[in-house]
Amino acid sequence: MRYLLLAAALALPLPALSAGGDTMTPPTPSETTKTCKGQQVWDEIKGRCVAPKESSLDQDGLFEAARELAYAGRNKDAQAVLSAMHDQDAPRVLTYWGFTHRKLGNRALAQNYYDQAIAADPNNLLARSYMGQGFVEEGQFGLALAEWKEIRARGGAGTWPETSLRLALETGATTSY
Repeated sequence: MRYLLLAAALALPLPALSAGGDTMTPPTPSETTKTCKGQQVWDEIKGRCVAPKESSLDQDGLFEAARELAYAGRNKDAQAVLSAMHDQDAPRVLTYWGFTHRKLGNRALAQNYYDQAIAADPNNLLARSYMGQGFVEEGQFGLALAEWKEIRARGGAGTWPETSLRLALETGATTSY
């Protein structure tokens, strides 16, 4: 019965997906993942791999490097990049701390970061989606469905966070970015 209700709740048309930071499009591999090893990022200015804190990357560049590393499954390396970001209380930083901890199996710590990200920005749809995907991984479909509904209620229908959580609820498979 639970699955029948879940299927009915999710029986909406699937939106088209587009490119960008909050979409189904994976990050484009760069020298950070193609060349750099361990907890390093590619620095265009220096022309080599460097520690994130020594790089000339701005905050957006560091964030994209963290996202790219996380997508590549290099979550500890992504965390090294996140730690180099100036504003550790920024919702996107908290969200990715949560994501990387969840992927590393630190579920309670991930939840703490998601809670902080949502407290800082209740409309943080990405944090809600990732948190919901964590609930799917734990078999807590009711909590995941509640986050999916919250995303939609906050204007997120058709967005990447809504779609990725919806697909996780339908299939049980979660995203890597």
